Amino acid sequence: MAKVAWIGLGVMGYPMAGHLRTRGGHDVAVFNRNPAKAEAWLAAFGAGSAHATPAAAVVGADLVFACVGNDDDLRQVTLGADGAFAAMRPGAIMIDHTTASADVARELAAAAGRRGLAFIDAPVSGGQAGAEAGQLTVMCGGDEKDFRAAEPVIRAYAKAVRLMGPAGSGQLAKMVNQIAIAGLVQGLSEAIAFAENAGLDVAAVIDTISKGAAQSWQMENRWQTMHARRFDFGFAVDWMRKDLGICLAEARRNGTSLPVAELVDAYYGEVQEKGGGRWDTSSLITRLPGKPQST
Repeated sequence: MAKVAWIGLGVMGYPMAGHLRTRGGHDVAVFNRNPAKAEAWLAAFGAGSAHATPAAAVVGADLVFACVGNDDDLRQVTLGADGAFAAMRPGAIMIDHTTASADVARELAAAAGRRGLAFIDAPVSGGQAGAEAGQLTVMCGGDEKDFRAAEPVIRAYAKAVRLMGPAGSGQLAKMVNQIAIAGLVQGLSEAIAFAENAGLDVAAVIDTISKGAAQSWQMENRWQTMHARRFDFGFAVDWMRKDLGICLAEARRNGTSLPVAELVDAYYGEVQEKGGGRWDTSSLITRLPGKPQST
């Protein structure tokens, strides 16, 4: 049993930290900007401690986990007098599950190294449902020795964990994931809208084509709610636009053309304009003529 600390108890971090307690058996110290959420987590999982700052939460921890919103949030909880790096013991490892830029991952890995600490960028795929079920996919960037030390603990909430390369590589792999998903969701939206407008039995069509080359996680898990125009769950459009913004910025740096990702990012902007920023990403279908929207 490792001594661990967790920073950030949002829709992903809350259940992930819970799995460290229930599956891993670890005593978990937590920090959250909203202290009421930290107290609720303690009440739900029955052990650990809540702290007023990241620095206070990480004292004595072998492994420190973070899952916050963006690059700036990540810098805020790691750097400065009240940040985690100020109080982590030498040799401790921070595992960051935030979806952020590769640049900030490299920046924080370098800052950690200067303090005798280790840093692993480890964004996840699987969404809120995957976090709650403990079935996330984790893409890591960092030193192999540090990864091997952290991997058994990460597996409390992951079905797959892999080191992709040096610092920043986990974030780059997550960008690949989001680029692929953007095109898949748009394609599925168009397919369902076409089936509806053609007067087909959508359930029968999906049951058939999902057994062939068109099969995808998005198809199997989202077609029913897309067909019903229900989007009040899942990975929010606002979050996807943040992620696609990171992807597009990195693509400009490395010279990659992402015409589909750029188009889908603009489409998500249209969904935001109609008040769908917190809808699931499958709400792309609302842009297309077809069934009326029910959410």
